[in-house]
Amino acid sequence: MNTEKPATNRLDKLWKRGQELLGVESPIICGAMTWVSEPHLVSKVCNAGAFASLASGNMPQTTLDRQIQTTRGMTDKPFAVNLITVAPNYKEHLETVVKAELPVIVFAGALPKRSEIKKAKDSGAKVLVFASTASLAERMLTFGVDGLILEGMEAGGHIGPVAGPILWQQILFEYSDQIPIFIAGGIATGKMMAHLLLMGASGVQLGTRFVMTDDCIVHENFKTAFQKARAREAMAAPQFDSRLPVIPVRALKNKSTDDFNRLQFEIMKKIDSGEIDRLTAQMQIEEYWIGGLHKAVIDGDVNNGSLMAGQAVGLAHEIKPVKDLIDELICDGEQELNRIAGDLTE
Repeated sequence: MNTEKPATNRLDKLWKRGQELLGVESPIICGAMTWVSEPHLVSKVCNAGAFASLASGNMPQTTLDRQIQTTRGMTDKPFAVNLITVAPNYKEHLETVVKAELPVIVFAGALPKRSEIKKAKDSGAKVLVFASTASLAERMLTFGVDGLILEGMEAGGHIGPVAGPILWQQILFEYSDQIPIFIAGGIATGKMMAHLLLMGASGVQLGTRFVMTDDCIVHENFKTAFQKARAREAMAAPQFDSRLPVIPVRALKNKSTDDFNRLQFEIMKKIDSGEIDRLTAQMQIEEYWIGGLHKAVIDGDVNNGSLMAGQAVGLAHEIKPVKDLIDELICDGEQELNRIAGDLTE
């Protein structure tokens, strides 16, 4: 097997700020995926020169601390923890990652408070925050974040309301000269990565393609479902009533997605009767997805479990080692930049 490091001459000119912020050779981020982004996968990605985050989900504080220490035992490279601001254990998680003095902390879910961002930065960490709309991005800039992750609705799992190409024009074009911006959602190839870097991105984030690696712990049934899937089969779950705000989740359609639709109606009846309040209702929704994802990812029940996947699943049919995936993205990205440079100088 060829163990030579792929050439990155042109890539290095474009993603230098991403390299510096993350402290890595290749600012290619493996997105945090609940039950998936655990110490083994994270360390494999980081040891290959890229970057990854542990997915904290709503795990107990002691479990998160143990996963951080386990990851540190498997890699001496930088990695992050992805904090879900709406998780019941969020405050405890923030305390844990601050105490751990991680180099990077990623906030996801609802917007973090200014004081929480300051707390993370005071620990010495660089702070990345997801921005799904232009207004959120502008607010996070005033809060002093070190970088943004723009995730379009093409992504898998919990998604925002705006398509990636719109976010690139609203936020990437507007603010990439002020702050490093990473693009997520719908990215599957080095060629696409190259064009995003030319548009001003400092790096990219992929999730679905990292699932399709030998080093990912998900059940083989889960990977097989991805191999067979077409892009159009990764569908966003609908919200049926504004009284129950549901963050859309993109997943492959199966019995679990139909059950979720029925669950929304059942929960709305409980809200109407006063049996539960809206906050409790929203927590029941999240518990459904977390449990459903475990069924599919860990147990391999791809009919009743949640098959969270981005539309890039239609381009992710081959299973390979993490290092080979990263090398492929780099080689194809550098080759595309060389092709463009040649076209421009002819």
